[in-house]
Order: sequence, then C-alpha cells, then structure tokens
Amino acid sequence: MKYLALLSGGKDSCFNLLHCAKNGHELIAAASLGPEAGKEELDSYLYQTVGQDAIEFVARALDVPLYRRVITGDAVEQGSEYGSRNAKDATARGVEGDETEDLFALLSDVKSHHPEIQGVSVGAILSNYQRVRVEHVCRRLELTSLCYLWNRDQGELLAEMIDAGMQAIIIKVAGIGLTTKHLGKTLAEMHPTLLKLNQQYGAHICGEGGEYESLTLDCPLFKHRIVLTDVETVIHSDNDFATVAFLRIKKAVLEPKPPVEAFDLKIPPLLDDPFIAIRDAVSASQENLDSRTERRPVPVMIKEPIVDDVQSQKYGPWVSVANVQHRDLHHVVEISIEDEVTECFNILQASLSEYDLDVSNCTNINIFLSSIDLFARINAIYSTFFGSSPPARACVALDLPHPIRVRLDCIAFIESNRGDRQALHVQGLSYWAPANIGPYSQAITAKEHVFISGQIGLIPSQLSLPSPWSLATETALACQHVARVVNVLSSSGGGWKGHAQAALYWVSDISDLVHVKRVRDTFPEDPRTPTLYLVVKALPKEALVEKQVLYHTGRCPVVDEDDGEVTMQSGEPTSEQKYMNFADGSALHWQAWHLEDESHCAIISVKGEDIALTTNAFNDANMLPKLKRSISVRLFYVPSRAASAISLCKSLFANEKYPPTTPIPCRFIATGDADDWDYALCIIGSS
Repeated sequence: MKYLALLSGGKDSCFNLLHCAKNGHELIAAASLGPEAGKEELDSYLYQTVGQDAIEFVARALDVPLYRRVITGDAVEQGSEYGSRNAKDATARGVEGDETEDLFALLSDVKSHHPEIQGVSVGAILSNYQRVRVEHVCRRLELTSLCYLWNRDQGELLAEMIDAGMQAIIIKVAGIGLTTKHLGKTLAEMHPTLLKLNQQYGAHICGEGGEYESLTLDCPLFKHRIVLTDVETVIHSDNDFATVAFLRIKKAVLEPKPPVEAFDLKIPPLLDDPFIAIRDAVSASQENLDSRTERRPVPVMIKEPIVDDVQSQKYGPWVSVANVQHRDLHHVVEISIEDEVTECFNILQASLSEYDLDVSNCTNINIFLSSIDLFARINAIYSTFFGSSPPARACVALDLPHPIRVRLDCIAFIESNRGDRQALHVQGLSYWAPANIGPYSQAITAKEHVFISGQIGLIPSQLSLPSPWSLATETALACQHVARVVNVLSSSGGGWKGHAQAALYWVSDISDLVHVKRVRDTFPEDPRTPTLYLVVKALPKEALVEKQVLYHTGRCPVVDEDDGEVTMQSGEPTSEQKYMNFADGSALHWQAWHLEDESHCAIISVKGEDIALTTNAFNDANMLPKLKRSISVRLFYVPSRAASAISLCKSLFANEKYPPTTPIPCRFIATGDADDWDYALCIIGSS
C-alpha cells in the first residue's frame, strides 16, 4: 500500500521505513509534529520533539514532501484508553484539547493532498500510550498503522539497526549512566554502553524509557546523507543521578550518496522455537497414514432444541446474556442480514440495560453465523456498535437452524472504576500477532479474568493465512498468537504468572482433529486446563483451526487480618478430572479448574441418551455445588441430540434456574482423551 511516514527523525521511525519497504509498501510523504518556533523541546507524552531542526533534512534525504504541524494540545487523556467506548462518539471525535488531535489534523491534511495514502508508518516499540493514540487516529481516517517494530526484543532491534546500515546518533541523554560525552555518538559506538547499562540498571536498550533520543543521518532508503556541520550541547539539568542534555543542531547539509539498489534486513522468524515444535508435530501426524480420520458426511440438523427467549443473569460484577438471535423463527417477514444483526444487538442492549449496562461493558462476545460468507456484511454492522476498546470476540459458522443466521452471547462486567476493565487492542500491522483492525480487541482483562479473542493462523505482517494451506503452520500460529497476547498482558500488568482456565479448539474439517490434538503433546500448556475440540461448519477466512482461551492472572485478593487491607497475591489453581463409563455405553467426563473462591471453569462431556443416568452420576459425584457460582454456559451438541440438549442442561442443574445457556450445534465433539461425545458444556464461574 502507499503510505506516509510519521517522522520524529529518530532511529525507530526511520528503521520502520526499511520494514515497510521490505513488506512491499510505497513511501509517498512524511509528516511531523513539533513545538512552535523558538521552542526546541516540549514535554510531550506522545511525540519526540528534540531534533526538530533536522526533520526537514530527513524528509529531503528520503526525497518525499514533508507536512508539519505545531503541537497545540496537551496530554488531556492520560489513561490506557483513548476516546470513547461509545460507538456514536468514537469515530466523530477524540478528546478535545488533547495533543492526539494535533496528529488527527496533521494526517487529515496529508490525506487531503494525497488521497491515495492507505497506511501510516509508526516507529513504536513498547509504548502502548503512543500506539493506542496513533491507531485511534488511523481508524478515524481509515488508515492502517504500519508498526513493524512493535513488541520486538530491544537488544535484537538495536543490533539489526546497526547491521542494516543505519547511521543514527544520540542527540539527547536523560538516563542513568549517560552523559554529555555520549552526545553525537553513533548507535554502533554506543552499543556496548547501552548493553552494559541494561545489565546494570535495567535501562532500555532502545531508549523506550526515555533514556536517550536519536537522529538518523543515513539509512538505505535515504537518497542523500545528512552531515551536521554545526552543533551545540545544551545542558537542561545536571545531577548525580542522570544528566539531561541535548544537541542543538545549528547547521546541516545534505551530501550525495550512491544509490542503494538493495539492502539486507533481518526479518523475525514467523515462529518461535516452541511453536516450530508444534508445527513439526502436527506435520508429522499428518504424514502418519494410520492417524488419519475418515471424512464423515455433513450431519443434517434434525431439530433445534427448544430454548427460552434471550436469557440473562447477574452474578457479582458479571452479567451474562445468552441465546441472542432473531425472534421471528417462523420466518413470517423476510429481513436482510444487516437488519438481523441490528435486531440481535438491540436485543442484547435491552438485556444489558436491565442492569444499567450497555454493549460497551461487554468483555467477550461469541458470535455464531449460519454461513461464513456472511462474515463481511455482519462485521460491517457489528463494528457500528463499538468505539474504543471493544470486547474480545470469537466467531465461527455453525449449522444453525433455518431461518437463524446470527446467534450470539456475551459476558459483561460492571466497573467500579473505568480502569477496572483493560483492553489490549492492537490494530497495526507488525510481526507480533494479527492486528485486530476490526471491531474487537485481542483481549479484555477484568477482575483478573482475561478473555482472549479466538485466534486463527494469520501471518501477522500480511493478515493472510499461509499459502499453500497448512494445518501445521496455522495451528502453530494460532497457539503462538495466544501466547504472545498473554505475554504482553503479563509484562504490562505487573508480571503476573497466569493460568489457562479453559481452551477451545474450533476445527473446520474432522480429518484434521487428530492432528490438532498433537498440540497437547508438544506445547507446555498446563495439562490441568479443561480443553475441548469442536468440529464446526467453517471458520473466518476459511481457516482450518481457531483457538479460543480464557485466562486468569492467578492473582487473588487477600485481606490482612490486622488492618483489613486488601492486597493481591498469587494463588495456585487446583484441578480435577473424573471419568464415568456405564454398561449401556453412556459416559460422563468432568474437567474442572478452580482458583480458590475466585474463579472456576468446567467442561462436562456426555455420551448417551439416558439423561437420568447421567444426572444421577453427576449428583453422586457431588458436582453441582461447585457450579453454584456459574456465570454462563455454552452447550455444544451433535445434531442427533438436538432435541434433548437443553433437557440435559436443566437436569444437570437440578431443574434450578440454570445459568444463561447458548446452544451451539457442532459436527463433532472431542476431548483430549476421547472422541465422539454427544454433548459438552463449557461452564464459566466467578466470585
């Protein structure tokens, strides 16, 4: 795509341009924000403003037009989110008076001159603050953020910059161990010092903590190199802890350089080592002819279980809404798919409003389609209901009974304070994990629960599936995406050691199921995690596998007996499994995960027609008391058991008011150790 470079002049913004070029994008223009005339530096939360005198030279070296704007706003909104979660506000405006709106005005101006521009190059490595705001602006302007350095290892990045021929110098120091003597030194000259400071003090190797700032004098994309002919050292403050000083660039010139036809650039490997092992294990399984499963005919839906209308329930700070779907099941009036989605969200909103909530309070939504061909049209309407920090989401196609084309459920969270619900919503293209340019976050964290969106095996830098089709690579990528989302959440959330509470693997071809199961033999995922494998009609983008995980940070509130103060401490989950086989061939399998009194998840798998037999065994095992705090239930069933699915659910919950339950027809249901279950219940509970 054609893109503009958001330039600070530093190493990161320029190095990202090399990756944009390697990924086939075409640079059209550059844009930069800086202080008003006479000010050399601003205390900006969002922009690097030192070195602005040289920005003009960087753009000229790149041989592209430069668009500039003065920063007039302040850091009005300093939280982890930017803009409104309300869809009606989100695309119309940001936060009045915030410096982010200066960027919106600047990029709007560039786009008016270059309407062909589709992307924006951003050099963010670690800053969620910067990334969130740039992506908010890009979304409003229908631009794609190109952020190939995002979440890369800083040690690797700095070495790659040097190896790629980046000539950047230090123009500001503000970190421990850095002094005026380091000003003007190149990255190569500073490399040993920066590594040493990282080891001694934990300083960020790439300066992500504000330790230093840089100016690029040459890189492979430059048509000319920049030569500084007159500079002055300015000391802002000098103390025993850290000197703050910068180079004032008084004069510079451009020198011609021979054209660079090609340049070497290290691209991060698609898979990390643990996930290469998954790919290889799945591939080896596919090569083993004995492990293949014969294809089965597509089952015919006999009858949809009779389910009450939309169901909802509040438990503590949680509200669940289930079985949201079109109400005219007799198909009296033909409506468009757009109207059907809108009706579903109106029903959802009406249910949430009973608890003084709206859709922006949702933490997770599961959306089920009758055909994956409807995905784009449904997504277009879905996106109109969410602004910033939308809920996590999983989407699959099912054999829904006619005339239903959309069914959904959700879990919402009642916040005491705005920060109680945290979103990870990365919308830029990178090598990290797939961008969620659409209306859902990679993950939502609330009350130590982490709802992770369903992950398919997209190549992050391209947002496309591997070509040719590869179950092995898709499975490995889906698992890696989940792991990388968890790692980012953990590192930004205090370094918690989390635990997977439940894992679902959605598969579109039954013959692939046995191979996907090899993940458990290869990947060091907690064997205590309740896991289910589900064969369904289709997955987004015609993917072969989708992984959906519910996580918990592992932290629990502990009350001090002396002063009553509440602190968060790490807890250790417990788990249990039970197998029951009966003479008539019926079976019951129970997988449960508990973290003290804070949270629980269970997957109950059932085989057989005798509901009374199953229920008695369930009660004899004293399982029901453990489910009293259940928030929601997803009820998976095969077509031959459609009529009895809800009866089973009611019976297992002793005919009490069972939690909101969404029926989900599947073509095949399996657990790690057994196949061909008739039903499975995935139950989520909390305090």
